Amino acid sequence: MELSADGRPDRARAFATVLAAVEAGITIIDVADSYGVGAFEQNHNEGLVADALRACGSAGRNVLVATKGGHTRPNGKWDVNGSPDYLRLACDRSLQALGVEQIGLYQHHRPDPRVPYEDTVGVLKELREAGKIAMIGISNAVAAHIYVAFSILGSKGLASVQNEFSLRAQGGRTELELCRDLGITFLAYSPLGGIGGARQLASAHCGLADVARARGVSVQQVALAWELSLGPHVIPIPGCSRPATIRDCAAAMTLLLDEAELNSVATNSSRDSTSVVDVSNQSATPRRDRPQ
Repeated sequence: MELSADGRPDRARAFATVLAAVEAGITIIDVADSYGVGAFEQNHNEGLVADALRACGSAGRNVLVATKGGHTRPNGKWDVNGSPDYLRLACDRSLQALGVEQIGLYQHHRPDPRVPYEDTVGVLKELREAGKIAMIGISNAVAAHIYVAFSILGSKGLASVQNEFSLRAQGGRTELELCRDLGITFLAYSPLGGIGGARQLASAHCGLADVARARGVSVQQVALAWELSLGPHVIPIPGCSRPATIRDCAAAMTLLLDEAELNSVATNSSRDSTSVVDVSNQSATPRRDRPQ
């Protein structure tokens, strides 16, 4: 998202960031058709990342590009559309932007309160059966949404759930643990605390800073290592816009924290008890000006 949003890097630095990710062993990059500036950059993010991966040569072909559809940008604002007709159109546009015949992982971006969730998931199943997508994911979903998708798609039919989760925002732990129980990958977005959150980690979480200081690594690495410790089904997806940042984040994959360190991080961290989506009304109003 950070490669296409306001304040984004120029094209050369965006390409360098993707190359750094590939060289660091990253094998999944999350994009969306709605990531761009204003209403006239539909599919900007997908096209940019696809071009950057092609520039990486054969190594870029080993990366799974996970995209999302269902968010719209009327007049540059954020809205949702989970109707089957719109998602069919959105999928076709994503296929064209990515330059592929099949999308590796296609995710519904956010529940639409005007459309039954069964209808939204049903069209994802239709797109998979048509061969346009290989795997199905959902995003910003509470447990009720996961159960609906699981019931329609069957065992192993729902590949992933992408929700916000971090030391700051742990309200989605129920969904994280449900994904573990159902054998579903949990993609944790904003794992460093969202926009500006990475810079505040040390002051907000004293245990995190203590472990980072003792290990001689960044607090960002420790935060990501903590998330990775929550289970093999958990994949944090930090938003990086510089090669140095993605290299630092990737180093968390080899940072194994012991039990005392994990307890220190968790004990000295505040929790946000709110969930990602209010299931009582499935509000379409994003939590931030730039929703994931």
